[in-house]
Amino acid sequence: MELDDVLERQRGVISGAQALAAGLTVARLRWLVASGRWQRVHAHTFATFTGPLPFEAQVWAAILRAGRGAVASHRTAAYLDGLCDDAGPVIHVTAPAERHVRTKIDGVRVHYAHRLPHTRHPAANPPRTRLDETVLDLVDVAPHPREAETWVTAACQRRLSTPERLADALGRRKKIRWRPMTEAMLADVTEGAQSPLELRHLHRVERAHGLPTGCRQQRVTGSRVIWIDVDYAEYQVRVELDGRLGHTGEGRFRDHHRDNHATVDGHATLRYGHADIYANPCAVAAEHARVLESRGWTGRPRSCRPGCPAP
Repeated sequence: MELDDVLERQRGVISGAQALAAGLTVARLRWLVASGRWQRVHAHTFATFTGPLPFEAQVWAAILRAGRGAVASHRTAAYLDGLCDDAGPVIHVTAPAERHVRTKIDGVRVHYAHRLPHTRHPAANPPRTRLDETVLDLVDVAPHPREAETWVTAACQRRLSTPERLADALGRRKKIRWRPMTEAMLADVTEGAQSPLELRHLHRVERAHGLPTGCRQQRVTGSRVIWIDVDYAEYQVRVELDGRLGHTGEGRFRDHHRDNHATVDGHATLRYGHADIYANPCAVAAEHARVLESRGWTGRPRSCRPGCPAP
């Protein structure tokens, strides 16, 4: 490939090996850098222009420095694909597991993967992981389930992926953090009334803590028919379990109107997502108990484990 073609594809960034393969000599390469016509970005990696590097040029520099087979991944790939609006302070690349970058690369975080040939996008420029794989990579490194939930939701809200595609990619992974919650999130889209999220609420929030049993999927008629996920009618408390991904626009405002009408009618509405029910069922139970007690429940929540905050 001609030098100009390489530079056009790689946003003006080139590796030393590519420069030599294109016909430049070591002496010529040194002169270009010393004269200020080119600039060294990382070891054996150069920008063929002066001044700050645009983001995609920075990504190419990181990929070239990480070596053959490396691609942009994690938050960097998410930013390139429009999954997030902030690229973050570090460039993330993933290299084949058999490779190992021995020296630290300034401003770059290198990950390693055995399945990289199957997870990289076949044509994207700069090279990067497929979007569904990027979402799951971010879920895998998320420090808290709420962050994992955010990445999955963002992919569907922005119409960059679908629950079905994400579930298919998840099924090909042997190990991933937050798998039960992620599987439940994707299943809840199509499962309907007795979804994994609702079942989790029944077993880990209500039954585990001795709370009253609510009426599930309660149909309420009025000016329009609405469905209540969990209804404690005796105490005028309702619980909404938001298991829908990409629930924006009219659906979101419909939820707000429903909550407002319930409040006007004297009902208290509690709303939870996957991260709440999967990560903090005891805290959710404690909130349930306080609201139910304030509305006449005379029972007492029980502890499900040592240190449980519900009682």
